[in-house]
Amino acid sequence: MTATNWDPSQPILEIDHLSISFFTRLREIPAVMDFSCKVMAGEAMGLVGESGCGKSTVALAVMRDLGKNGRIVGGTIKFKGRDLTTMSDEELRHIRGKEIAMIYQEPMASLNPAMKIGKQLMEVPMIHEGVSADEARKRALEVVRDVRLPDPERMLNSFPHQLSGGQQQRIVIAMALMSKPSLLILDEPTTALDVTVEAAVVDLVKDLGEKYGTSMLFISHNLGLVLEVCDRLCVMYSGEAVETGSIVDVFNKMQHPYTQALFRSIPLPGADKNARPLIAIPGNFPLPHERPKGCNFGPRCSYFKAGQCDGGDIPMFAVAGDDRHETRCVRVGEIDWAAKPQVKAGAAKTAIGRTVLKMDDVKKYYEVSSGMFGGGLKKVVKANETLSFEAREGETLAIVGESGCGKSTFAKVLMGLETATGGKIMLYDRDIQNTPIEKRSTETVSGVQMVFQNPFDTLNPSMTVGRQIIRALEIFGEGANDAERRDRMLELLDLVKLPRAFADRMPRQLSGGQKQRVGIARAFAGGAKVVVADEPVSALDVSVQAAVTDLLMEIQRKNRTTLLFISHDLSIVRYLSDRVMVMYLGHVVEIGSTDQVFSPPYHPYTEALLSAVPIADTHVTKKHIVLEGEIPSAMNPPPGCPFQTRCRWKSKVPGGLCEKEVPPMRKVADGHEIKCHLPEAELATMEPVIQIAAE
Repeated sequence: MTATNWDPSQPILEIDHLSISFFTRLREIPAVMDFSCKVMAGEAMGLVGESGCGKSTVALAVMRDLGKNGRIVGGTIKFKGRDLTTMSDEELRHIRGKEIAMIYQEPMASLNPAMKIGKQLMEVPMIHEGVSADEARKRALEVVRDVRLPDPERMLNSFPHQLSGGQQQRIVIAMALMSKPSLLILDEPTTALDVTVEAAVVDLVKDLGEKYGTSMLFISHNLGLVLEVCDRLCVMYSGEAVETGSIVDVFNKMQHPYTQALFRSIPLPGADKNARPLIAIPGNFPLPHERPKGCNFGPRCSYFKAGQCDGGDIPMFAVAGDDRHETRCVRVGEIDWAAKPQVKAGAAKTAIGRTVLKMDDVKKYYEVSSGMFGGGLKKVVKANETLSFEAREGETLAIVGESGCGKSTFAKVLMGLETATGGKIMLYDRDIQNTPIEKRSTETVSGVQMVFQNPFDTLNPSMTVGRQIIRALEIFGEGANDAERRDRMLELLDLVKLPRAFADRMPRQLSGGQKQRVGIARAFAGGAKVVVADEPVSALDVSVQAAVTDLLMEIQRKNRTTLLFISHDLSIVRYLSDRVMVMYLGHVVEIGSTDQVFSPPYHPYTEALLSAVPIADTHVTKKHIVLEGEIPSAMNPPPGCPFQTRCRWKSKVPGGLCEKEVPPMRKVADGHEIKCHLPEAELATMEPVIQIAAE
């Protein structure tokens, strides 16, 4: 069967018993085993699972781009009935880019930095279809409009570095669509984007899929995104498909212990850190050359039965009564899937104590030259504008907002890595605003500590784990001698639930989640009173996220720490925080308790942020709000309200006030403040963004 006489009632992509290995000098490493999946015409198939489960390897195998070491060792990949595994390089060249296109996680990996956008887009139809330059430019303009980019002519004449991350990703999507491919493979296409930009890109992908009739293979670790984009779902674990079916079947009637464990480790609406904590998946992901016998998930599964689950290779079983629903669980008929999980007893809510940290009208401005090599006019970038809040003992205050809103600048000022331009920062009764870190007392330095986003960058690769924690204890003046410090280091490993034997390990011998635990142990080495956690779980898999957030909460309860939790993930924020502070372009636009911020009335920006959060629950309905326009530059902010260029409520404010004056902070309830000009009557009409239907 050739692609020209392919029957559209047949799968457009059919992967059958696919096995892929990578060959090193030492051994063959099986990356994917016995993987089968069908994508029908016009269908969007989601591929989900943790890092290292083989999702991207499957996508690269479809593109026949496994590099020198990768090899397909079994099975077939049929596209429109033709087997891609037996095609010549010449045949593949005709299919890649024209019939099958791929969008990668990092847009700059697909764009040539030295070539204008227009030329890069025009190349696609000129190479694949031999069209003229005029026709190619016409198509490029049309597709740039399709991906909703402003001023298409200017976009075509721009270089990639002149575009924001969201604009670059849209250009990559436009490039993939230039030849109207039949199959689009998207590998984590929104991971590097802000949640509001992600919502717009996901919206765009869905609309373009419908417009062009494109089938999709959508790879993601985010179950909420998959729910919004896909019709069907395939869950992978350690190189195997463990469950596949329609979105409704898999989300509502999951039939594999790993799928169930994955859902229980993500913070869905209703999860509560005290009453209904998340359930982390026990144990660790197996290394490819150390997989267990029988079921790969067996050692971490609460339903494991010796002799049955480890008896040999387990095939996929059909689930009766559902639409193409299959599971790789030998006990599928014996398990009561509706049974509620056994949860550990809920912890008592930490009592909130006295004010530990107070910021009063803190400003942080940077002076930037507009010319090359430091010449030209000097411009002021207002990274933080009149930042005022307080944080109390035992409290978790979440700080949310898009990239560039000033979250990390505020953290640097608090840590003493930068000094503020104005205002006051009080730690207990000490004013630390003008004291850089090198002039701060040991007590102040140890009292305010930070857990960073990327655990890989914060550990010294040439020093053992134990030595790195002891070094922190030495700096903080903890312990009278080496023996005392070693004992304290072992206690800190106990605190973060790492085996004491890990003291002698090097960072390269640890997983991402284990490294983050070492970072947390080091932060608490001096008995920190305030811990700034800057996106501490965003680089980790969802199952590891649950364990690390649970650990932070446990340490907080024990030490009565004040936790400032910086994040763009509002699902985790809702689960963890006691209060939430929303930032936009250097301003605090809303602050209140978690319940207040997640319920109307909202600041218009908070409303849009909440609507953009992907939620992996079919019982949740959300108001659909897509923000138009890009985030303005802090170097050239708009006049009046910083959010007025993207606000859908602006017309409700009389006299064009939003464009003239920065709104004052106003109290809408006890402890709840909003920086907005909207009249009280309009605020009262706001409806909830997120609603949970009864099950």
